[in-house]
Amino acid sequence: MGKAEAINEIKQAVASNKVLVYSKTYCPYCVKAKRALDQFIAGKYTVVELEGRSDMDTMQDALLDITGGRSVPRVFINGKFLGGGDDTAAAASNGTLEKLLKEAGAL
Repeated sequence: MGKAEAINEIKQAVASNKVLVYSKTYCPYCVKAKRALDQFIAGKYTVVELEGRSDMDTMQDALLDITGGRSVPRVFINGKFLGGGDDTAAAASNGTLEKLLKEAGAL
């Protein structure tokens, strides 16, 4: 898959999921983001685990184009990029995450 196809795949996934996380199972920041989401909507969001995918590097390059970063996690809520693990945990602590989830209809 080329980068243009990866960008299209990501944009379609973001558009069709209220809450979407691009992740790697072994990444501590990904675990942090998922724990923050689990406080509100455990099991009710979509996770795309990138490790093991033959197009992992291409997907991360596409995420760089879309979000300005290729590291994971990349958390999207209601079609908008929220941030990574620290951003998601901070949003959970300060009340922003709950507000965004309610606005998205995910909570």
